Amino acid sequence: MTVDAVHEPFRTQLTVRLREGDTLLGVPLPGPCTFTSGNGVDILWMGPDEYLVLAGPGRQAELEAALSPECDAVVDVSAQRNVYRLSGSPAPRDKCPNDVTLKHRVVEVLAHGCSIDLEMAPPGTCVQTLLARTGIVLMVREDDFTILVRQSFSGYFEAWLADASLEYVS
Repeated sequence: MTVDAVHEPFRTQLTVRLREGDTLLGVPLPGPCTFTSGNGVDILWMGPDEYLVLAGPGRQAELEAALSPECDAVVDVSAQRNVYRLSGSPAPRDKCPNDVTLKHRVVEVLAHGCSIDLEMAPPGTCVQTLLARTGIVLMVREDDFTILVRQSFSGYFEAWLADASLEYVS
């Protein structure tokens, strides 16, 4: 069983301020500490009237043009954070007990540096927290996690993740 971390470079990230409305880009707005997905974007709740729109690379201009008429403010923050996807991959059956899920191993690695109880966090959860003293945005998905790390802390985050994962290397 391994914990896989994939860097997803050049993701589009737009901070949006919206005081009134219940959708963005045809996607329902998330409530506190959650995110919603649809139409090729994730919309993360970042605070009262503040959202982060996360999409594939190169969509900044397209999404900014679509969002500007309906929002109070739209700012391209794509260069601010690096995006990582953490998931598990199976080991041979004799090395991984039947009662341990792949997601559980990722949770164990993250627990080395994060105080959030991820065992209790349902898919759709999105929180701003600390991981190994580094500010992150953490998204809980059905089978994996997405972590947004400030670009200046990415090297530290990668080194910490490699160290925290050592005990799970076969």
